[in-house]
Amino acid sequence: MVQDIDIADLKRITELIQKKHGYDFRNYAMSSFKRRMLRILELKSMSVEALIKKLTEQPTFIDEFLDELTVNVTEMFRDPSFWRILRDEIIPGIQLNHKEFKIWHAGCSSGEEVFSMAILLKEMGILDQVTTIATDLDVNILEKAKSGSYPIKNMELNEKNYIRYEGKKSLKDYYKEENGRAVFDKDLVKNVSFRKHDLVTGEIFNKFDLILCRNVMIYFNQSLQNDVLKKFHESLFKYGYLAIGSKESLIWCDIASKFIVVNNEEKVYKKIKD
Repeated sequence: MVQDIDIADLKRITELIQKKHGYDFRNYAMSSFKRRMLRILELKSMSVEALIKKLTEQPTFIDEFLDELTVNVTEMFRDPSFWRILRDEIIPGIQLNHKEFKIWHAGCSSGEEVFSMAILLKEMGILDQVTTIATDLDVNILEKAKSGSYPIKNMELNEKNYIRYEGKKSLKDYYKEENGRAVFDKDLVKNVSFRKHDLVTGEIFNKFDLILCRNVMIYFNQSLQNDVLKKFHESLFKYGYLAIGSKESLIWCDIASKFIVVNNEEKVYKKIKD
């Protein structure tokens, strides 16, 4: 069992991944990255040297590695008050200027947030008016997101969140139970494009009216957060909205003056300057 991993080893691993595979973890928050690396080494029962050897010699191992490294615990309608603000204030604000609009889920993980948004839009009667792009750097987790299939045991918490969000129906109306899993209606995501995209190294690829990137940047150091927030600014139409995680902020970053705070508690911001 691995007891610890030092900074030099972490640096060797990040440099190798960047050079050989093109993923840049060098500006991830070190404490978080270290914690996840220790988890992978324990899970795989590997030494640091064995991990480096496998990353070097087995090109396909990187997908398995990323799957473990980027694992996020998520749920549907997480922070129900946030989703109420979206439904009651943010989306009506977008609709004042655009009948049809675009949403980006950045770092969508296994897709619970994407399906939550789709249900919200369906209940507002505007699902067909919205084009959505959901991205993640982990191809395996994107496949899970596309499938819309989740363990049925997760639905108890998801249903509680949905009730607190004050949805119009029951979550059960949106999925079928199959082999111990909740399989969501594919029509919910017919206007969603799931794409591989790396927030660190990826290019700006579109313009959006709403970007959600919640509880992703807590894993980045301040320099990387600043760079990613600049990308989000450039990826938003003027007067578009950015929603980030409850423990995240943009008041300190280079583009802070180009946004106004719409809701401080729910961390929703509006772009006011290009």
